[in-house]
Amino acid sequence: MHALIIEDESLIALAIEEALRDRGFTSFDLAVSAEEAVAAASRRCPDLITADVELRPGCGIEAVHSICSEAAIPVLFITGTPMKVRARMPEHALVEKPFSSDVISAGVKQALGERPQAN
Repeated sequence: MHALIIEDESLIALAIEEALRDRGFTSFDLAVSAEEAVAAASRRCPDLITADVELRPGCGIEAVHSICSEAAIPVLFITGTPMKVRARMPEHALVEKPFSSDVISAGVKQALGERPQAN
């Protein structure tokens, strides 16, 4: 599976990539701006998008809006500004920074519409 990681902090992007690898993702595009994200998604449609809100330059919400206007793609926002996501795109899964890989995994399950496994 292929993921688009929209994140302008390289260490955070690497942590997200590692958590996604643990969930079975095998290929990644990394975008540090909204413009790069839209271009990456047009080259290869991702199976999942993770996005920060505050980018330098741009906005992850605007990137997701642009990308998802063409195709329905699962989205997981990973951000320190969760209120902006809740106000503008409440239908998407959300993980607040700082995060752990377990929290990312749970967010990916939610974004992909997977049901929790019964114990």
